[in-house]
Amino acid sequence: MAVDHVDVLIVGAGLSGVGAACHLRRALPEKTVAILEGRDAIGGTWDLFRYPGVRSDSDMFTLGYSFRPWTDPRAIADGDSIRRYVRETAREYGVDALIRFRHRVVSAEWSSADARWTVRAHRADTAETVVLTCRFLYACAGYYRYDEGWTPHFPGAGEFTGRIVHPQHWPDDLDPTGQRVVVVGSGATAVTLVPALADRAAHVTMLQRSPGYVVSLPSRDRLADALRRRLPAHLAYSLVRWKNVLASTAMFQFSRRAPRLARSVLRRGVRRQLPAGYDVDRHFSPRYDPWDQRLCVVPDGDLFAAVRSGRAEVVTDTVETFTATGIRLASGRDLPADVIVTATGLNLLAVGGIELTVDGDRVDLARTVAYKGMMLSGVPNFAMTLGYTNASWTLKADLVAGYVCRLLRHMDRRGHQVCTPLAPDTDRLEPIIDLRSGYVLRSVDALPKQGPAAPWRLHQNYPRDVVTMRHGPVDDGVRFSRATAPVAAGGASRA
Repeated sequence: MAVDHVDVLIVGAGLSGVGAACHLRRALPEKTVAILEGRDAIGGTWDLFRYPGVRSDSDMFTLGYSFRPWTDPRAIADGDSIRRYVRETAREYGVDALIRFRHRVVSAEWSSADARWTVRAHRADTAETVVLTCRFLYACAGYYRYDEGWTPHFPGAGEFTGRIVHPQHWPDDLDPTGQRVVVVGSGATAVTLVPALADRAAHVTMLQRSPGYVVSLPSRDRLADALRRRLPAHLAYSLVRWKNVLASTAMFQFSRRAPRLARSVLRRGVRRQLPAGYDVDRHFSPRYDPWDQRLCVVPDGDLFAAVRSGRAEVVTDTVETFTATGIRLASGRDLPADVIVTATGLNLLAVGGIELTVDGDRVDLARTVAYKGMMLSGVPNFAMTLGYTNASWTLKADLVAGYVCRLLRHMDRRGHQVCTPLAPDTDRLEPIIDLRSGYVLRSVDALPKQGPAAPWRLHQNYPRDVVTMRHGPVDDGVRFSRATAPVAAGGASRA
């Protein structure tokens, strides 16, 4: 039977996948492109997460696409606005017509003889298996499981008579009005939920085993407001984008080189926003250095405002057991609750859980090394999007998409059909994600590795990557070749 064939097959129609398709449409309009999306809507993370207050954890001038300005006056935006921005971008560039919804990719098999991937996807609406082939496979499926979040075992959870919910699957019928809510967690989701719930709930408690770093940023960028009134939209957007990139890069480098001083600066920022005598050391002074885990951003200090008002509190303790009416802590204190929200993190899932096979051999991701943070050693004609851990996800996604376009153009000009990164000759390998967050440490052994030096090293430095990925060579550390058997002409293959 005839099998659909495209030049580039993108997995995922979220922020990264839509951006990748837009780059391809702009740079290589002659290429045929398709997007397989497991869910029934555009937006990825921003369509999945519907918990109260869901918003960006970085400014929208860097989370937005480089080629399409973010025009909303808010620098830190809510999930609905981000989802709308992604959908409008897809429509503007004709990418929405390339998406096949409810297609969850299960496996991809590379044939060196044919120089193509055979991709199998499960179609949710018909329960059938759909087969496509492509020259280049591009995974933009993020790095965590969409079907379940991480929830540790809590003793006594079955005894609790209220509702237990995970933010990744927020129920539509949950009304927090007048409810006593305990949010278990201290990460970005928890600090977002607490002030949003506090507007309606009777009381909200953020229960954390240990504190994280929390930074207050303005929800609007005054420089952006001023430049928009005087300059064309694209120029104003670009200037503010670079201003924010350089500021965040400087803060990261400062934190790495002078961690004790950075801790002091962050601590003073928190203390200024809390009542006199508040125990900042207990509730907002982490045991680790800044950027060992990602910093949490709160717009206009909304978390601190909720604490100051008494509508919310932060409790640092450990769970002894759930009870029928709440949570009993190791200190002996009982936290009453009608609703318990387990904002306890994510489950990592590399390349969307796709089973990759190269010439009959299954690819063990943990034994691969990431080339420029976007390709895998020994895996031909394959790229993936993995954003920065210290900056906006889209900054790296844009660079990867641009690099893929450069790579494909280079292959066309030189008559190459296959590009395969070759693993570096070294035993000095480290996890590809360098954070010490719990969700990373739980799955780090299953992830690809990075090497000691470029092009196998991730530097978490956008200005440096701009030089490397936009202007550096595309043939360093890569073997180019052609199919080992004659390739059939035409746009369809035979299965």
